[in-house]
Amino acid sequence: MTVITRFPPSPTGFMHIGTARTGLFNWLYARRHGGKMLFRIEDTDRSRHSEEAVQAIINGLNWMGIDWDGDVVSQFARSDRHAEVAHELVKAGKAYYCYCTPEELEQMREDAKKEGRPTFYDRRWRDNPPSAPPEGVSPVVRIKAPMSGERVVHDKVQGDVRVAAEQLDDFIILRADGTPTYMLAVVVDDHDMGVTHVIRGDDHLNNTFRQNVIYEAMGWDIPSYAHLPLILGPDGAKLSKRHGATSVEEYRDMGYLPEAMRNYLLRLGWSHGDDEIIETEQAIKWFDLEHINQGAARFDFDKLNFVNAHYMKLADNDRLADLTIDIYKLRGINVSEIGRARLMARMDELKSRAKTLVQLADDAEFLVRDIPYEFEEKAAAQLNEDGKFIVRVIHDNLTGLSAFTADELESLCKSTADYHRDGKLGKVMMPLRAAVTGKASSPSLVHAMEVLGLEEVSKRIEYALSKL
Repeated sequence: MTVITRFPPSPTGFMHIGTARTGLFNWLYARRHGGKMLFRIEDTDRSRHSEEAVQAIINGLNWMGIDWDGDVVSQFARSDRHAEVAHELVKAGKAYYCYCTPEELEQMREDAKKEGRPTFYDRRWRDNPPSAPPEGVSPVVRIKAPMSGERVVHDKVQGDVRVAAEQLDDFIILRADGTPTYMLAVVVDDHDMGVTHVIRGDDHLNNTFRQNVIYEAMGWDIPSYAHLPLILGPDGAKLSKRHGATSVEEYRDMGYLPEAMRNYLLRLGWSHGDDEIIETEQAIKWFDLEHINQGAARFDFDKLNFVNAHYMKLADNDRLADLTIDIYKLRGINVSEIGRARLMARMDELKSRAKTLVQLADDAEFLVRDIPYEFEEKAAAQLNEDGKFIVRVIHDNLTGLSAFTADELESLCKSTADYHRDGKLGKVMMPLRAAVTGKASSPSLVHAMEVLGLEEVSKRIEYALSKL
């Protein structure tokens, strides 16, 4: 048997981080077994459909490095096939036309409430095919759900889940306007696409009992199910905007690497012993459904930052430079070839201290910017009269260095501190850093000065002294 999974998001908004994890798990399972992951857009709800959302989902998958097999399938484009199955079920006596008006259904619910009964449709048309259909009423098609016994879903994550058949109603599979409901469309599509494993959020578990009724009525094989627990915020509540970013694109813009997100989302509900760092190739070899946790996972930004910092250190310097320059473009900063060269020269240090690309871009911005630049408040405070004096001393001695290297610059700073500040190096470095970078903190200042060069450093010091 060829394993076939599917990723079927609804295009009603940006791709939520939980949706991304579902896509990742489907992808890993298919790839591990040499199978396929299909991509279907569940777009039957045209009132909420958004082409922008479709593109955002595709962009999110591409950024995550998750590919799929075949073309993207539109569920809406298959509506005729869904309706065909509904009418086939009616002909087979497994479904029926219901001619209840909205007013009758509302009265039915009200009567049930008064009598303390379930407010399900009372099945009045189930075994009462009309000899002459009521005029002016377009019927819906309802499935004949089982009315007794126990229904069981064999789930790879949740175990065997049981409900009494009495809890299932004769739900609608085809609306009065001839459009299919989600329950019908998803079953028909999964069957026609040959899906063998349905891996999705556990908020769909109740739907599974109903969908299995359609599978059985059509005599189709029921796929294997694995329902994933929710992702919660750090406080144990459902992950939402108040916890921070919730869409994949937001995490990209916050400076996380796709390989780090894959690793983090993998561990957010699945485990392999105590392993925290699991690269994608290893994940494909190890991933299974049996080690998905039954309990909800909590999103932990500290752990995500730890994982991302790990992958930052491993990342290719050229790639990091390109990604960082993309961030600068969004900030309206044009990076010259000289700026890129400076960035590359210090990339080993920059990536070793950064948890995200945004942090790396913040740390390195002074390397790619030209005069004029603004001074942080704390940096400006360092350039008081005492600070300016020290900076002037350094400036006056720069041309006397035998070579403009980090070692020579460090020696100059130490000798200046010994002579003017009782050996307190910080009282030299802090105002000098403020003048050269405009910041109160930065990567190694003397190494950055070496990269900037004598002419640029001199210009920056002169600019700082004149501006402040």
